Amino acid sequence: MIDLGSDTATRPSAAMKRAMSEALLGDEQRGEDPTTTALEERVAALLGFERGLFLPSATMANQIALALHAGAGDEIIAHRSAHVVHYEGGGTSMTSRAQVYGLDTPRGLFSAADVEAAIRAADPHHPRTTCVVVENTSNGGGGAVWPLTLLDDVFGFCRDKSIAVHVDGARLWNAATALSLPPRRLCAGATTVQVCFSKGLGCPFGAVLALSDASWPRARRLKQALGGALRQSGVCTGAMLYALDHNLEGIAKDHARAQKLAAGLAAIPGVSVEPVESNLVFFSTGKPAAALLSAVALRGVRLGLVARTVSPERERLRACVHLDIQDDDVDAALIAVRDALSAP
Repeated sequence: MIDLGSDTATRPSAAMKRAMSEALLGDEQRGEDPTTTALEERVAALLGFERGLFLPSATMANQIALALHAGAGDEIIAHRSAHVVHYEGGGTSMTSRAQVYGLDTPRGLFSAADVEAAIRAADPHHPRTTCVVVENTSNGGGGAVWPLTLLDDVFGFCRDKSIAVHVDGARLWNAATALSLPPRRLCAGATTVQVCFSKGLGCPFGAVLALSDASWPRARRLKQALGGALRQSGVCTGAMLYALDHNLEGIAKDHARAQKLAAGLAAIPGVSVEPVESNLVFFSTGKPAAALLSAVALRGVRLGLVARTVSPERERLRACVHLDIQDDDVDAALIAVRDALSAP
């Protein structure tokens, strides 16, 4: 199966498994796992923060960050398509007990003016706006990369208004690659940043939350309460260190193959492809997607279906190019989609 359903489909390479098996280990709950400590320090430096906190998943990292920035009676501003809105099990209602206001702007991106318009008046009838979430790249926005001017605009406005900014950087590595910039440049002005290792970097699981020294103790306590504190976590963080050393350069190849896939799909009659800026390719065919997904799967290719569409005819399909996808896989996927659409 050529799995384009998600960039989480990667499997650890033999070399990554070797790094995992050879990692120095200790009890992470006691702060004694040297591999995990090395990862946290390295990611904090990469992103320009004082501390890093290893966590099992990007979802846990996001939820801990939001709990740092918001509480009962507060409101978090995010795009209506954001991962924290749709794909984290309603976590904000459990961890921070805050509500989320969803912005409805193109491609998952918004400006400081959009944020300003969404902030509630200082009135006891309204929740307090305490946090803004920036998702970079924007999954729901088709893998859109935030332009620096827009990003800096939002960061600067929130700083002036004493509003925290959390960057959901599950695909921040992709955004940095697309802009040919160091990741820390895309975080300058953020309060917290989450980076995921189980997508573009090909690890089996794991994320790091970058934050300040002052925020670290509470974040560490939340990690313990949510069951995220592990024992010999170096088995996983060894893979994450390996990925930083060896897999970052593969992201540019993912982006190039995504462009190739998008161009091939656009050449198929009836297929409409959204702009491609990273490793995600969103498209629609004008037909109900479920039958196409099944027909393509029978031809050895897995695609993803984006939920919450207006009608079956407007359903968005998603293809994620990742470390395990090669040029031949892109060619085979195009043939599968073409044949499935032309079949009676």
